[in-house]
Amino acid sequence: MARPLGTVTRGTTNPNRLRRMDRWIAATHGAELRRAATPLAVDLGYGAAPWTALELLRRLRAAAPRTEVVGVEIDPARVAAAQPYACDGLTFRHGGFEVPVPGRPTLIRAANVLRQYDEEEVAAVWERLCARLAPGTPPPPGGLPGSTGGPSASTGRLPASTGGLLVEGTCDEIGRRHVWVALGPEGPRTVTFATRLSSLERPSDLAERLPKALIHRNVPGEPVHAFLRDFDRAWAAAAPYASYGARQRWIRTIRDLRADWPVRDGVTRWRQGEVTVAWEALAPRT
Repeated sequence: MARPLGTVTRGTTNPNRLRRMDRWIAATHGAELRRAATPLAVDLGYGAAPWTALELLRRLRAAAPRTEVVGVEIDPARVAAAQPYACDGLTFRHGGFEVPVPGRPTLIRAANVLRQYDEEEVAAVWERLCARLAPGTPPPPGGLPGSTGGPSASTGRLPASTGGLLVEGTCDEIGRRHVWVALGPEGPRTVTFATRLSSLERPSDLAERLPKALIHRNVPGEPVHAFLRDFDRAWAAAAPYASYGARQRWIRTIRDLRADWPVRDGVTRWRQGEVTVAWEALAPRT
């Protein structure tokens, strides 16, 4: 067998750490999983314990009951340790960025995996993983009028025929703050910022959890820096709404923010402490 692609991560994990990412995936990609003939999700680099793979199975099956999950780890000792937790719909395999599963996955989740890599390596990893994704499925008869290929502004759901999804991002140790990029077979689509609102002093606190493709670009002159600056300004302007709670302040902040930035979701997701922005608005300048 060829050597798996990639390097061993620290493997740090905690139960419920990826709940924000999982909830977003189930809400925005559940329809694609339900449409798939054989819905397969991959938890790539699940770490030293299999908790995140178990949780992913439970959350995805609530949205798409036929979904199966494969946990993939590059460290064979971790794969062996996870085997007792295999169950109906969940298996574990030794591998890396080659994603050693049959067929093309409908979902690949890679959380806290690329953090240890150099920024220059990210594009090649994304390209390799996107090439493994399932192609788009046919839309319903008549298609989706007005669809632009991005998530619906009202629901946050991706339209039909979007194909498989790669979700790659970073979160803190207990999952209070999380930022991820969503990619399809064609490449990056969106960036989502998610947080426990009661723990947030200002939106730019999320900068420390930017994925590797963006974290070194949070400097003047780069789009992500300008976005976080405007996010903080809108948050400060929405301070009067704090008397109604952090959630109402967050919602008001995003309503103001979308006047200048291509926000791709709606109040249903904002209420969860999330906001999703088009990738092209935050992409690094060459």
